[in-house]
Amino acid sequence: MTTTLLTGIGELVTNDPARADAGPTEGGLLGLVHDAAVVLDGGRVAWVGRAADAPAADLAHDLGGRAVLPGFVDSHSHLVFAGDRSQEFEARMTGTPYAAGGIRTTVAATRAATDEQLAATVTRHVAEMRRQGTTTVEIKSGYGLTVRDEARSLAIARGATPETTFLGAHVVPADVETSRYVDIVTGPMLEACAPYARWIDVFCETGAFDADQARAILAAGEVAGLRGRLHANQLGPGPGVQLACELGLAAVDHCTYLDDADVDALADSGTVATLLPGVEFSTRQPWPDARRLLDAGVRVALASDCNPGSSYTSSIPFCVAMAVRDMGMSPAEATYAATKRGADALLREDVGALVPGMRADLVVLDAPSYLHLAYRPGVPLVAATWLAGRPLTAG
Repeated sequence: MTTTLLTGIGELVTNDPARADAGPTEGGLLGLVHDAAVVLDGGRVAWVGRAADAPAADLAHDLGGRAVLPGFVDSHSHLVFAGDRSQEFEARMTGTPYAAGGIRTTVAATRAATDEQLAATVTRHVAEMRRQGTTTVEIKSGYGLTVRDEARSLAIARGATPETTFLGAHVVPADVETSRYVDIVTGPMLEACAPYARWIDVFCETGAFDADQARAILAAGEVAGLRGRLHANQLGPGPGVQLACELGLAAVDHCTYLDDADVDALADSGTVATLLPGVEFSTRQPWPDARRLLDAGVRVALASDCNPGSSYTSSIPFCVAMAVRDMGMSPAEATYAATKRGADALLREDVGALVPGMRADLVVLDAPSYLHLAYRPGVPLVAATWLAGRPLTAG
């Protein structure tokens, strides 16, 4: 196996506090190492530390003082879709309140699209994510809402990532009664989709699925071997966060409207609260209070929720900048949330950090520090993305 020495790293984010050297006050959280080097052995990290102490390797690559951090882990996206909802966005920006019913517009377009068209859309968006430093992405179904269309959506998603989520319980189709649709989701749809999915998800909100329905769907998914996650408390207060914590789900996503009991439950359960700032940017909903969650000891992740309706961004750097500016997170906390905590939300122990044994997924910034992710919002700072030890873009 060929080894590669990455040297000339001005600042290295390891996400291992034990490795932090002297530096900024928050260097401990990110395990910052300055004047650093990394040795890759094939697709894994073999060594990290100060460049002066680096062992020899077969190949060497000088990064010229740039910052290096773990690849971003985007634990929530909806990339299997067709159609465009830019006019809906325009309406929201000129005063029309957001409503989740727009999902049905995308459902109609997705059902009408060919497999090749849907696969091309997924490929395009994943490539877009890679250029912005995302190395691990979760992709949900949820825009098919028939047995055939949900299964083909997941088969297409599985071609791009192993982190696929069955979201047949996104909304109830207009032509199906709710209890009948729950039976379909937990019966023939689940049977058809389980071979292509790792996760099962439910949109637990007023106008979608209530707590009892969500519980039944998640239980059926567990029997089929799928791990549970949940959309909850996006549009208003509700039981979803409490249900996720009660069931010990890996993550519960959105978490915009929380009361003290919700926050306490998240802190006690260890369930990751995945915040999706692209949604609030696109819908003008209130920003999630990340500061409140972090101060309570909740594990907080950031993800894009890339979808054509409520958050059409694939940029984790943009999400980091919004979280710092509007959600009370420090630059270090937001960077950690987009890397290590994203990995935690997917129960992944092989990504999200740069320490020996981890997969060699990393981002090279055309900047001296991770701070520039929030300091220079909207600027294409990713000089190179490395996936399993190989550079995907020149840098």
